[in-house]
Amino acid sequence: MNEILFLVEEAPEGGYTARALDESIFSEADDLDSLHQQVRDAVHCHFDEGKAPEIIRLHFVREEVIQA
Repeated sequence: MNEILFLVEEAPEGGYTARALDESIFSEADDLDSLHQQVRDAVHCHFDEGKAPEIIRLHFVREEVIQA
């Protein structure tokens, strides 16, 4: 595996959550810089030494509600 994809959403209480799509990895942080580091740490902890993907892709999803 060369790449791992995370779905990133704004948390209702503030900050961000990130959930890997093909692995059981979840992380959260108050800001984007912290989220980047938390996701890196979570990926490296999840995989055995030398088995972690080289690329971590973050896909941001934002929901907006507007009145018709």
